[in-house]
Amino acid sequence: MKLYDSPFAPNPRRVRWVMAEKGVTDIEIVALDLMKGEHKQPDYLTKAGLPQLPALELEDGTVVTESIAICRYLESRYPEPNLFGRTPEETAVIEMWLRRAEFLVATPMMQWVRHTALPLAVLETQDPAVAERQQAEGLKGLEVLDHHLAGRQWLAANRLTIADIAAFIGIDFARLIRYRPPETLINLCRWADVMRARPAAKAGMAG
Repeated sequence: MKLYDSPFAPNPRRVRWVMAEKGVTDIEIVALDLMKGEHKQPDYLTKAGLPQLPALELEDGTVVTESIAICRYLESRYPEPNLFGRTPEETAVIEMWLRRAEFLVATPMMQWVRHTALPLAVLETQDPAVAERQQAEGLKGLEVLDHHLAGRQWLAANRLTIADIAAFIGIDFARLIRYRPPETLINLCRWADVMRARPAAKAGMAG
C-alpha cells in the first residue's frame, strides 16, 4: 500500500497519527509538496480524482481518499488499539463526537488558518472575512469541548479515539498562526497537553 501524504497538512496527519497508534509500518509513504502543486499533477489526479491529500492506494489499485475513510479502513485492517468503537453504543458516541470535532472545531480552525497564514496564500485566495468568521466559530467550538471535558480524560470513551485525534489536529494546526487555546479553557488545555505528549503526535511531522 502507498499513502500519498504531506507533512504540513492536517488531514494527512490524522492518518499518520492512526498509523503510529496502531504501529503500522508496512505502508509506503509518498510525500507530495503542496506548495509546488504536486497534488494537482495529472498522475496524482488520475489516482485520487481530486487535488487533495491524503490518498491511500491499496494493493489492488483501489484508491481511497478522505482522511476518516482511510482511518476506518486502517481500523479494519489493524483493529488494535481500537479507535472507532467496540460496541454499537460506543461506536455511536464516538461517531457523534467525531462529527462534532470536525464540524465545530477542526473545520473552522483549519479554515481560519488557511485564510490567515501568509505562506498558505499560494494555495488559495485568502479572505479576511472568511478568516474572521471561521475564527469565531472555531473558538465557540473550543468552549463546547472544554465544557464536555470537565471530569473526562477523553472526548468519547474511556480511552483515546478518532474523535480526540481529529479535534486535536484541527486545534494544533493553528500553531501556524501562533495560536494556542487560552489557559482559561482549563479542561481543554489539560486534554491538549496529554494529546501533545503522545508519541504519535510527532508522527511524520516536518521540522
